[in-house]
Amino acid sequence: MRTKAVLFDLDGTLADSLPLIIRTYRKVFDEMNLPWGNGDVIKMIGLPLKTICRRFAGEKQDLFEDLYQLYYHRDHDLYIRLFPGTAAMLDELKKLGIRLGIVTSKGRPGTLRTVDFTGIGRYMDVIVTAHDVSKHKPHPEPLQKALNLLGTGPEESVYVGDSIYDIITGRNAGTRTIGVTWGLGGGDELKSLRPDGLVGNWSELKEYL
Repeated sequence: MRTKAVLFDLDGTLADSLPLIIRTYRKVFDEMNLPWGNGDVIKMIGLPLKTICRRFAGEKQDLFEDLYQLYYHRDHDLYIRLFPGTAAMLDELKKLGIRLGIVTSKGRPGTLRTVDFTGIGRYMDVIVTAHDVSKHKPHPEPLQKALNLLGTGPEESVYVGDSIYDIITGRNAGTRTIGVTWGLGGGDELKSLRPDGLVGNWSELKEYL
């Protein structure tokens, strides 16, 4: 079936934001005197910030979130970049008539800042963030909302992401799934989930569409 819509995760997929995210978590952990341990927080990137705050800060989750937002937005423009070839890939898909969107666990303010700063907003027909749904990845609601807004069915849509949560979300929503190997999950971890495709650069994406 012809692909009518391609939906993307944002952090670690389109935007090279993981260095900023990890840097920000380290600053918050240090300031709050929380044990970094084995960097377990990194394994939770891809889930909503509030979930992570609750997990590591407990009753101080509000302070954790406030500090995270402070340092993230302060340093955002210094560290955020698109992965190589991202804009060209989006432009090519748009010219093919494919509808495009972002489905992310990031909140709307942070999402829109990254989208505006990198200039990819002009390619997007829909953006669904953590603020737009009541249930979050890996629950299918965020993807389902995006598909409903686009008016496309899951069988004619693809979800592209870098983490295990993205692959599971796409599977739960009934879309095809494609993993990218340059983000958080890495090739071996994503491959173990048996996505419909696994790409090492954007030029490989078209063969799955």
